[in-house]
Amino acid sequence: MYTLDGIESILQEGRIEEAISLLGDYISSSTVPSDRAYYLLGNAYRKKGDWQGAINNYLEAMAINPESPAANAYRMANDILDFYNKDMYNQ
Repeated sequence: MYTLDGIESILQEGRIEEAISLLGDYISSSTVPSDRAYYLLGNAYRKKGDWQGAINNYLEAMAINPESPAANAYRMANDILDFYNKDMYNQ
C-alpha cells in the first residue's frame, strides 16, 4: 500500500487517475479518517477539472480537521467558480 507522500508524488507527476484510485483505496482501507487524504483527493479532482468532486473532498477534509489546508483550497475553488459565473453573465 502506498503512503500519502507516495500518492502525492504520483499526483504531482500528473498521473491523476492513478492517484484518485490509490486515494480511494487508502481512504476505504484506513481505520482513522485522514483530512490529508481527502485534501489530496480534492486536488486530484481539481486537476482533472471536476470542481464538484474537488469541493466535496475539501469539505470532507474540513469536517475532519477545520484547520486543514483544504479550507484554503475550498475558498480558492469557490472564488474561481464565482469568477467563471460572472463571466458567463457578461458575454
